Amino acid sequence: MTRRKLPIGIQTFGEIIAGGYYYVDKTPFIHRLIEEGKYYFLSRPRRFGKSLLLDTLHQLFAAKEPLFRGLFIHDKWDWSRPRPVVRLGFGSGVMKTREELDAHIRYQLRINRERLNVAVGEAEDISAEFDELLRKTHEQYGEQVVVLIDEYDKPILDNITEPDVAAEQREGLKNLYSVLKDADPHLCFCLLTGVSKFSKVSLFSGLNNLNDISLDAPYSAICGYTEQDVDATFAPELPGLDRVQIKTWYNGYNWGGEAVYNPFDVLLLLQKRVFSSYWFETATPTFLVTVLAERGLYSPQFSRLHAREALLSRFDVDNISTEALMFQTGYLTIKKSEQLLPGRTVYQLGFPNLEVETSLNEALLPALGVENVFTDDRLIALPGLLRNNDFAGLEQHFRSLFAALPHDWYRNNPIARYEGHYASVFYSHMAALGFGITVEDASNTGKVDMALEFNGHVYLFEFKVVEQVPEGKALQQLKDRNYAEKYRARGLPVYLMGVEFSREQRQIVAFEYELDA
Repeated sequence: MTRRKLPIGIQTFGEIIAGGYYYVDKTPFIHRLIEEGKYYFLSRPRRFGKSLLLDTLHQLFAAKEPLFRGLFIHDKWDWSRPRPVVRLGFGSGVMKTREELDAHIRYQLRINRERLNVAVGEAEDISAEFDELLRKTHEQYGEQVVVLIDEYDKPILDNITEPDVAAEQREGLKNLYSVLKDADPHLCFCLLTGVSKFSKVSLFSGLNNLNDISLDAPYSAICGYTEQDVDATFAPELPGLDRVQIKTWYNGYNWGGEAVYNPFDVLLLLQKRVFSSYWFETATPTFLVTVLAERGLYSPQFSRLHAREALLSRFDVDNISTEALMFQTGYLTIKKSEQLLPGRTVYQLGFPNLEVETSLNEALLPALGVENVFTDDRLIALPGLLRNNDFAGLEQHFRSLFAALPHDWYRNNPIARYEGHYASVFYSHMAALGFGITVEDASNTGKVDMALEFNGHVYLFEFKVVEQVPEGKALQQLKDRNYAEKYRARGLPVYLMGVEFSREQRQIVAFEYELDA
């Protein structure tokens, strides 16, 4: 139970070990990687420990034995045989042109030459320079080379809103990575990490021997902290914090195996002792919100999307599915999977935890037409209205919300897009507060649009647009289909809430409710 320092923002393995910081041992995963193969690719969202993973590999192959004492891999490694390591990274800086990218690559190749003390000239072509570095390093050290590439896709993602620039950066990286294809005789291990999984055809140019472990169950926890990690490693820091709340707020990221926490969230929570959206606030997903708005977002669906593995893996400059974009950037995760046919797995996606659900929905509100001034001034009133079951006040609250939506939103969005707009505003407005919301909650008679549990009460919402369905049908459907039945056994009061909108009036025209008998 000895307290240590929290390694917030530290990505250097040696500093963590020598500096007396907490460290979650990831060497069992590293040992398995090295034993099972040679070429790997790993996709994880930002701030998930990818850089620390690569640095741990670097120090391992460099045979820095004292750093690994007491860790899983220590007695399983040949410390008498160090291997040379070439490391490239694109995490720092923003490269807006191909020239800037090429300059950055050449700089890193030069740094590696100097660190390895390998005499290689600067060739006219970057690919030739990289190839010569690998070949000469192998010759000089008499050992095959380890290649570690961090944030391999960042130059593309930094320019993704400008497809022409992004495509140019992709070609520049393709020129670099294509070297690995024919360098096999000189390589003993290779790992590329990044946020997204761009098409191998478009980026890796035939480098088809990369083993993508991003959705492999045994490696689901290769980055991030598991429940056991939090309880064991950080036990001295947990007293005084609600353990259930920690899990609700920050756990839930899953890539087909064991779920994990984002390390950045856990470390900052343990330091600050306050629950907050630490990971989300490190980078506002402006591009994501823009894309979702352009595609006519229907926010309630984000908690129940389905996708095949091929769709989740498809990510390119001019071909980014909503599911792949949200999954690979960490705003959706795998909730469960089902193999319909051999080789045909379907994944159900959803928000990983409360932090992401509340923060993303709050970020989406301006794209739905809800001005920040409304959110800031009135959002805090909503829990009080529900706590007091003030349904008249609740109706007025939402009427005011829809009345405040600017005319320009409707003018700039076609009717087909805002048929689901009302439910999106309603849901995102409530989800931004962190309520326990279930969308399309299924029972044996159908799916209720939205179920909300708060303050010992359950509220079942059904939404209708009166131009599509006659008035009075929302509440009646809740009763006819007996949606409350599955909640009665819990002994909680259940309120049926029928909310009807008018497309022509752009407003709530019916807000009916009754306590389930």
